[in-house]
Amino acid sequence: MTSRINHSDLEAYLDEALPPDDMTSVETGLREHPELLQELAAINGRRDAGLHTLGEIWRRHRVSCPTREQLGSYLLKAVSDELADYVEFHLTHAGCRFCIANLEDLQRQQEETKDEKSTRRRRYFDSSAGYLQNE
Repeated sequence: MTSRINHSDLEAYLDEALPPDDMTSVETGLREHPELLQELAAINGRRDAGLHTLGEIWRRHRVSCPTREQLGSYLLKAVSDELADYVEFHLTHAGCRFCIANLEDLQRQQEETKDEKSTRRRRYFDSSAGYLQNE
């Protein structure tokens, strides 16, 4: 990927929105090619100055990502065929790391036993018990 690193790749690198192998390639490219590092610094400077493109805003706010509720319904096969197709495309072809991680978390929760759920809830309660006030 090093010879093919473009502006969009650098933007995605800053947003941590690339697959791990591509992140590694960009990091290698940045070490080996000072001009890429300069371009990355320019992108960062533009962001710090508050200048954003529509694409940056779209990616940063994850406008194309399904909601957690939609992902949960997708797992339960309780969505329309159109939404199921979109979620499948988003996960497999777009490879959205954030949605993949969200879906994996939902799958883990779905597979928890009753005892595991009880233990997790007890830990949440125990960690916040000091913040509860007696009235």
